[in-house]
Amino acid sequence: MAANTSGTFRLDRAAGSLLDAQGRRYDREAGTWHPAREGAAGTFESVDTIGAATWLQRESGCPRRAPVGVIGPREATAPQLAAAEAIGNGLAAMGFVVICGGRGGVMEAVCKGAATAGGITIGLLPDPDDSLANRHVRIAIATGIGEARNALIARAALCLMAVGNSFGTLSEVALGRQFGKLVIGLEGAPRVNGVRHVQWPHEALEAVARFAVTGARDD
Repeated sequence: MAANTSGTFRLDRAAGSLLDAQGRRYDREAGTWHPAREGAAGTFESVDTIGAATWLQRESGCPRRAPVGVIGPREATAPQLAAAEAIGNGLAAMGFVVICGGRGGVMEAVCKGAATAGGITIGLLPDPDDSLANRHVRIAIATGIGEARNALIARAALCLMAVGNSFGTLSEVALGRQFGKLVIGLEGAPRVNGVRHVQWPHEALEAVARFAVTGARDD
């Protein structure tokens, strides 16, 4: 997919038509951009990148089915917990499924934020007992494989958002990069080559939205 550089799109909801700033039309089924016909008619409204991603996930009929992975330490700081909750809320509001390790700290905070917005949360637990999942996990998968479940999260995710740092978080970030995934970091996330660091949750959400719609990585 080719990237849209301006972040502004034109959307005809009735026709299910999304155009980028260069006049290209989004092919919902293929997930690619193609030149639009001259003078494309329709009732278009301007939407930003998050608006375009929300349309893709909630209205297009062809959403990104892979979940967005959110990773971070169990022993998290208050700013990390707040950032994770905001990210979970924003991802769910756009219509993305959230996948995480299913336990406490950043994992619980992102699930809480997503649950508040009515989102679906998947917890891949290292334990063989699904009752150990935090109470905001909608779907608990008790892998019983310990920290090896980190590789499953990194592989399954559309992209990864790392909030804070720990040895487990570092392993997931490294695996994500090994698998060629976009990794967005904030609040002290590991400084691994290729990780795109941002300062605020809304920047992380915009990066995910842009990647989902246009394929732009900025890494």
